[in-house]
Amino acid sequence: MSQRLFIALLPPDSIQLEVRQIQYDFESRYSTRATLKAPPHITLIPPFEISSDRIEPLQIELEKFAKTRSPFTINLSGFAAFPPRVIYLDVVPNPVLPDLYLDISTTLANALGIIDPYASRPFVPHMTVAFRDLNSDNFELAWAQFCDRKINFEFEVTNLTLLTHDVQKWNVLSNFAFLEN
Repeated sequence: MSQRLFIALLPPDSIQLEVRQIQYDFESRYSTRATLKAPPHITLIPPFEISSDRIEPLQIELEKFAKTRSPFTINLSGFAAFPPRVIYLDVVPNPVLPDLYLDISTTLANALGIIDPYASRPFVPHMTVAFRDLNSDNFELAWAQFCDRKINFEFEVTNLTLLTHDVQKWNVLSNFAFLEN
């Protein structure tokens, strides 16, 4: 049996609650619910499938990997978009994030043969507030409302999170703490 998983960075609960409110606003105003199926997050490795017997080796590898990293700060500032369907909170460029992505994707490919299905695309860290089910007309309406809206969050990332899909939604399966300073 296989399982669908992805690896992400989750903000603290207080920021998750505020981002969730933005997602609820999108749901009520623009009929988009897809983002409500996962906790607010920044994706590192997008959804992939592996057999259930490979989850434990994956968790062991992620635990080892996390112990080679130190906590770091992420800043979210304003909104950005991938037209014609995605609106997100923009992540202020941070040299740690591309390095983290490259290192984790290389580690997973070499150790477990897990390949990022979107590796050919540039890595653009972001926190999605509306996507897949946002139609193009509602995208235009929403983008007009949010393109200049100011929003700022700052948080320390202290771990990697492995999420699993239960057919309905994404749930946290495991957290892997970064090395304490």
